[in-house]
This record gives sequence, structure tokens and C-alpha cells, in this order.
Amino acid sequence: MSRRSQNIRAWRYVWGGIRQDADARALVLASENEGWGYERLEYSDSDSEADFSAVMAPPVPSAVPVTGESYCSCDSQTETSYNSRLRGFHQVKDCHCGEDDQDFDWVWDSSCRSTATLLNCDNRKVNFHSEYSCGTAAVRGSKELVEGQHFWEIKMTSPVYGTDMMVGIGTCDVNLDKYRHTFCSLLGKDSDSWGLSYTGLLHHKGDKMNFATRFGQGSIIGVHLDTWHGTLTFFKNRKCIGVAATELQNKRFYPMACSTAAKSSMKVIRSCSAPTSLLYLCCARLRQLLPDSVDTLDALPLPPGLRHLLHNKLGWVLSLGSSSLEETLDEPEQSPDLSVPALAGAPPSESDSEGCTSDPEAFQRSQVSSISFRTLSDI
Repeated sequence: MSRRSQNIRAWRYVWGGIRQDADARALVLASENEGWGYERLEYSDSDSEADFSAVMAPPVPSAVPVTGESYCSCDSQTETSYNSRLRGFHQVKDCHCGEDDQDFDWVWDSSCRSTATLLNCDNRKVNFHSEYSCGTAAVRGSKELVEGQHFWEIKMTSPVYGTDMMVGIGTCDVNLDKYRHTFCSLLGKDSDSWGLSYTGLLHHKGDKMNFATRFGQGSIIGVHLDTWHGTLTFFKNRKCIGVAATELQNKRFYPMACSTAAKSSMKVIRSCSAPTSLLYLCCARLRQLLPDSVDTLDALPLPPGLRHLLHNKLGWVLSLGSSSLEETLDEPEQSPDLSVPALAGAPPSESDSEGCTSDPEAFQRSQVSSISFRTLSDI
């Protein structure tokens, strides 16, 4: 019996060492990782005997960083080095592509984070596991997201690898330090949170589903929480991925992020909110009517004052991928008073029809600009 107890402790020591080191450096090549088809084994701290009939080796998390998914083509997003002395991957240079915003509705909350996190850049950047990783660390935003439209973007500022690195939302009931000694996908492990993994999997209630392609260092992950329609939408490199959740009305959430990877980091590069007003719905409809424009404001001949106002208040709406706006604006639960039927335009006259036939794109721009000017100038 004593010999068997020693064997149990030896197994725990060996597997514990593997799991603690897996997120700190490259243990195996990606091709070798594909051969692991086992489930993770959780151990307790007690010395009671275990039944080895069902014991299976835990999987080794991927220690090969994801590349080729950056928002930009900067050399700093493709060049990573592994330092054997510091046991981790390090970014060669900093990249600030896509970081244009100066005003932020919220930042990371210094009082609501795991012990294995550090904040800098005015609490906009979070660093996970500054020395080595022995579990999962998480952080949440400083503002509770209630009524209105909320949009934020998080940039992966370090190599992305390990068991999981996630972006999502959660309620105040999510325990950020619960899995500090366990490697797991924290966001979406319960019913109080939703999380998008860098592997492309969407997690909720302990379940996961294929949702998107992988994201890596330099990727910009956008999140749009629409409390009016009750939807949660994700973006990757400013292109819509899809709606991840519905029926989220009358609930309170916080922005959240988590990581198991040593020396990993994420940065909030945009956080803004707006009430679900007629102005917002007009801008969303304009974006839907001009889906091919990178920025709707650039395609409309608006007065400078109105252009400046829209850029400051709702510039993020006018540059979003239109597919997400189509799914929300077409929902029947929208209030009739805010549906903005005038944006559909009056029936075209004979001259309008001729213009549309000769140059459809110019006709659409002229119609949209005239409608938008009349509507927005009254707001």
C-alpha cells in the first residue's frame, strides 16, 4: 500500500510539472500535438488512493504561437523569439497599428483581476503570468455594461499560444481567481460568461462550438454588445465574425479576458458606448446601405460639422462590418418609433430611375446622402 501511494505521488509530480511548464515554453512541435487524443485529468491535493483504471495522460497545450493572423503586416507581428533563460516567447518590437482612439469608456479594473496579472498603459494593457504560468489568469473591465450599445477592441500584443487565451463577457458572479492553479478556458465555463478562444472556439455553459478561424499576435478582436436587441457579436481584424449570443436583454455584463500563457498580454485599443437612439439607428442603417465602404463617412458628402460630430460619437458604428448590423436591424422586436422608415427612401421618380440605370453606385450615394442629411440634421 505504501508503495502504491508513492507511485501516485510520483505520477502527480510528473504530470504537474508538465502542465506547469507547457504554457511557458515550446515542449513539442505542432505536428506532435495532433497525436494527443486524451482528456485532461484533474488531481486533488489529498493523498487518497486513485483508481488508475481510468487514468489517461493529460494533453499538452499548444506551445507554438499562432502566426499570420495579424491586423497589419508589421515585422514585429511576425517576428517572435524564444528565450530559453526567461522561458517564454518575446515580441521583437511594439506595434501600434489600429490604435487611433484617445478617449476610452472603460479600462481594465485594477481591483477586479487575478493575482497573476499586471496592468500598465493607463490600465489599458494587461500582462498575464509575468514570470511563469501555473494556471489561468483573468481580468475584467472597470465599467458594468448595462443599457445601450457597447463596442470595444482588444489587440493581442504578445505571441498567442497555450491552453487558451480568450476575450468575452461575464457577469459579476464570475470568479476570476477560481482557476489560478488550473489550465482551462475560463470564459464560458459556466452560464455567467461567454468567451471566444484564440483557437476559434466559442465557449458557454461548459460547451464549445466552432465559431471562427484562429487569431494570433497582432490580431484585433472586436466585441459589440447590443443590449437593445440582446445580441453579442464578435469581430476579427475589424471584419464581422458573427453573432455569438442572443436574448441578452436586461442583463449586466463586464468585458473580460483571460490567458494561461506565460508572458502574454492584451491591450484595449477602443472602448465606447452609445444609447440606442434614433441617431445610432440612422448611422447603423447608413452603414448597412454602404457595405463596401471602409468608412461610411468617407462616402457621404456631409458638412464638416456634421461629419466631425458623427465621427466622434458614432464613428465605430460607421466603420463596422455591415453583416452584423443587418442581423440586428432586421429583427422584428425593434420599436416602430425608432425603425427609421424614411431611410428606405421615397419611390424613385422617372429622372431618378434614369440616374440609377446609368450609374447605380452614384445614384445610391446621392440618395443615401440626401436622406442622411435631412434625417441627421434634425437630431
